[in-house]
Amino acid sequence: MSWNVNGVRAVLKKGFWEFLEKESPDILGIQETKIQEDQLLDELLEVRDYHVYWHSAQKKGYSGVATFSKWEPIRVQHGLGIDKYDSEGRVLITDYPEFMLFNIYFPNGKSSQERLEYKLEFYADLLNYLDELKSQGKHLVICGDYNTAHKEIDLKNPKQNEKNSGFMPIEREWIDRYIEHGYVDTFRSFHPDEPDQYTWWTYRFGARKRNIGWRIDYFFVSDNFVDRVKDAFILPDVMGSDHCPIGLELDV
Repeated sequence: MSWNVNGVRAVLKKGFWEFLEKESPDILGIQETKIQEDQLLDELLEVRDYHVYWHSAQKKGYSGVATFSKWEPIRVQHGLGIDKYDSEGRVLITDYPEFMLFNIYFPNGKSSQERLEYKLEFYADLLNYLDELKSQGKHLVICGDYNTAHKEIDLKNPKQNEKNSGFMPIEREWIDRYIEHGYVDTFRSFHPDEPDQYTWWTYRFGARKRNIGWRIDYFFVSDNFVDRVKDAFILPDVMGSDHCPIGLELDV
């Protein structure tokens, strides 16, 4: 499972432990943790049944990812080895015998042209990184908050948002490019034409109650691993963040 929690300290007070116990995922990647590793409480360092790994941003209260795994990874990597991304705590890689999991909080390009360019550079550099691994025969699972809705079906009001970061043509082209390079949007492979399936809703305007949302959280897998995917789903009824969790079922 994958979930942008919009602040781990906040979501702990909004049912996170109950969610973890009920769903009991083998692996959970969370994004936008907004916590430094020296701020972690014991309950976040030692979680029953899980190995837990954190990658925080240098800036306090910003970005960050963490992976909870019942399986102990062969290897854990914090970041891509590119400082401008790694300093923002955006990528955590856990390597298992049958696949590599990338837990990613993709940049948001809304605040400025500079941040939009940073976001597009991240898409490009990550794709190069993934392609090199795939060329070596690695099986890849890439989960997280991509901060981009791909098609018009993936948000409630596409026409009104074509000039807004998150649905600009230049951003959506990057999702196209990932697909062209052999990465599969698992949810759409099971639900190709299903509308009104969203993972993020603004806190304003009663958007979630009215299901005025965006699908910007994804599980992509490399095409050499897609035959192991048994299901992909969204859990829109799980509260605690402005995003909801998404899930992937693998036969491994």
